Amino acid sequence: MAEFKMRTSEEKVEKLNIESADKDRVYQDPKHDPVFGEISEEGPNYRNVGFLGTVILMMKTQIGLGVLSIPTAFHVLGMIPGVICLCAISGITTWSDYIVGTFKLRHRDVYGIDDAGGLIFGQTGRVILAVTFCLFWIFVSGSGILGISIGLNAVSTHGICTAIFMVVAAILGFACSSIRTLGRITWLAWVGLPCILTAIFIVTIAVGIQDRPAAAPQTDAVWVSDFQLIGSPSFTEAITAVSSLVFAFSGTPGFFSIVSEMRNPRQYTQSLLLCQAGVTAIYIIIGCVVYYYCGSYVASPALGSAGGLVKKISYGFALPGLIVTTTIVIHIPAKYIFVHLLRGSKHLTSNTLVHWVCWVGCTLSVTAIAYIIASVIPVFDGLVSLIGALLGTLMCFQPMGCMWLYDNWDGRKAKTKRWWFMVCWSIFMIVSGTFLMIAGTYGSVVGIMNTYKETGGSAAFSCADNSNSV
Repeated sequence: MAEFKMRTSEEKVEKLNIESADKDRVYQDPKHDPVFGEISEEGPNYRNVGFLGTVILMMKTQIGLGVLSIPTAFHVLGMIPGVICLCAISGITTWSDYIVGTFKLRHRDVYGIDDAGGLIFGQTGRVILAVTFCLFWIFVSGSGILGISIGLNAVSTHGICTAIFMVVAAILGFACSSIRTLGRITWLAWVGLPCILTAIFIVTIAVGIQDRPAAAPQTDAVWVSDFQLIGSPSFTEAITAVSSLVFAFSGTPGFFSIVSEMRNPRQYTQSLLLCQAGVTAIYIIIGCVVYYYCGSYVASPALGSAGGLVKKISYGFALPGLIVTTTIVIHIPAKYIFVHLLRGSKHLTSNTLVHWVCWVGCTLSVTAIAYIIASVIPVFDGLVSLIGALLGTLMCFQPMGCMWLYDNWDGRKAKTKRWWFMVCWSIFMIVSGTFLMIAGTYGSVVGIMNTYKETGGSAAFSCADNSNSV
């Protein structure tokens, strides 16, 4: 009898292993995907992103607009609290990013964060996270369009009305984001990432060798940086700065789309760790060096900190990177809407008229809404912190805590110390994310209102030069 029971148990394990292997074969089949369905030569190949391509896409999703606000956040918080907060947010979001990969491997028909919400909370969760996901990326797209317009103003010395530069930025974003697969966008990321890193390091080096930042008093006296190791911000200022740091690491919801288009999703974790290590190191170096040499005269975005000529040169290098960032952040929500509209139909993977009309309509709609947002809220720091607080935390904190609990809340499992720790950690993610979302949104709205009240502040659909904000 004991031998029979042991054999039966072994047969069950073997059956589970066979079923798992079968699922792996289906998932790795280049001609079929649980999300996209049958993939043929008649349409785009959505599963064509390799290991290095994944790293580059991840880094370009993270390193873009958020890095330009880090020195300003350090000015508000102080250098030491700023670095501590940045490292803490980096660690938290790295765990969230890891959960995205593990959840995708366990639930292979999941394409976006709304699919995860549907599994956990039903239709209500699906709708809430779907709306939040779209709003988040559309707002990020708006900040991308704003960033391009700032770059065009800087390079041309405000050659034409800023409202026209906004339109030019929107057209560039729409044209590039209409490339249908992330695999084909990868080569743009290979160009964009070095460009924006070069621009940032040019400014970092320039502020180190100049005698003072561009906005500092131009006198004969020796200028000494007034940077602070520990700042003394009000609660509103502090929570707004933290929200800006959250935005700098808020590529998490886009990683669902990236892992879905990987040729081998099991390489996701290695790609993630390489990405996050590089991103965090770059953020710390740039934030500390620029703030150390500029102090309270650091510009926002940070590329304007070193003065006219260096600003033109740095933005000249940064513009391709800003365009690629905008391309990716428009592409992700457009692809999300497109997949959900055509999922399960032949039009998703075939070059039909319905396919093209739907795809172009999605990219055009996202771009148009993002353009309106960028024009209505043309305050870079304010827009970045608002996105990070209101939408970034809800995309990077609470859902990942719920995802771990969903996959691991099993009464049959042994309640080890590690299990209890992870339960407490997941609850902390949910609570801390909710606090940052509420408090950060309040602080960001107050900051935007104060900016509008200031003399010479930016106005909606303005022609004024937006490249000189400090």
